[in-house]
Amino acid sequence: MHKGPRTIRAVLTPLAYIASRWTPSPRTVRRAAATALLMSVVIVVTGGAVRLTGSGLGCDTWPKCTDDSLVATGEQGIHGAIEFGNRMLTYVLSAAVGWVIIAARSAKPWRHSLTRLGWIQFVIVMGNAVLGGITVMTGLNPYSVAGHFLLATSLITVATVTWQRTREGDTAPRPRVPGPVRKLSWAMIATTLVLIAAGTVVTGSGPHAGDKAEIKRMPFDWSTTAHVHAVAAWLVCALAVAMWLVLRVVDAPTDTRARARDLLIVLLAQGGIGYVQFFTKLPEALVAAHMLGSCLVWIAVLRLALALRERPAAQAEIPAQGDAQLSAV
Repeated sequence: MHKGPRTIRAVLTPLAYIASRWTPSPRTVRRAAATALLMSVVIVVTGGAVRLTGSGLGCDTWPKCTDDSLVATGEQGIHGAIEFGNRMLTYVLSAAVGWVIIAARSAKPWRHSLTRLGWIQFVIVMGNAVLGGITVMTGLNPYSVAGHFLLATSLITVATVTWQRTREGDTAPRPRVPGPVRKLSWAMIATTLVLIAAGTVVTGSGPHAGDKAEIKRMPFDWSTTAHVHAVAAWLVCALAVAMWLVLRVVDAPTDTRARARDLLIVLLAQGGIGYVQFFTKLPEALVAAHMLGSCLVWIAVLRLALALRERPAAQAEIPAQGDAQLSAV
């Protein structure tokens, strides 16, 4: 059998080399995307655990844990172990995102859009790692902490879109509901973003600064910001109820209505946790549950918005092995 010139084989990138020898099933690609989404939520919850246990400065420098040690030492105790453990989870998250990139690149035909989404996730992870280091070196500045959470929310956004796209084709999106319904969805997305941003202000001006030492807080009255946050939450709930009713009126597809129902359930649970934690002086366990709920609410909002359109899978032949070898990232 004739073999290609060595000069051609030599220019293959590592990803193209893997793609030329491995073809993942669609289920494998979906699992890779789901794992990355799961880890993007886990890293938020564990980051919250760092703050709630007062371990934000358990490792007092970055990228090392101390000036003399890359890892946590015995002198730093449990707080050092918690902070260092959260840092190590960044590598697990990076591996999950890497799996998405490799699986998307190796799929036949090559899913260019999924590969780009995977690389966007990787860039966000790296950027948030640097921002996390800045947060430590600035003594848990509340604005840096808020930015850290918002960037993590951006990662969840891209991971959710990637997960959804693994279940679709690469054709142009096609609406499944009338235009006014889609506009209502955009309004709900915008309001939810305001809700999340207001939540970071509540966190930045309230207790649980992240360390036992005196940490600078945002100069806002905590009770007032909490009420603003609650108003935004009620507005999101009103929009979610309106969306659920409108989808029934326009006879939207069953799965789309199911996404609206899921959002209402998550919002009800999140609202209950929010009010209980407010009136019980923010116990750590409920604050952690509320952070998880914030991630789930945002994912539910995005899933509903994505269910309002579809991308049918186009039938395409698997390229020949030789063609795959000549492909490069």
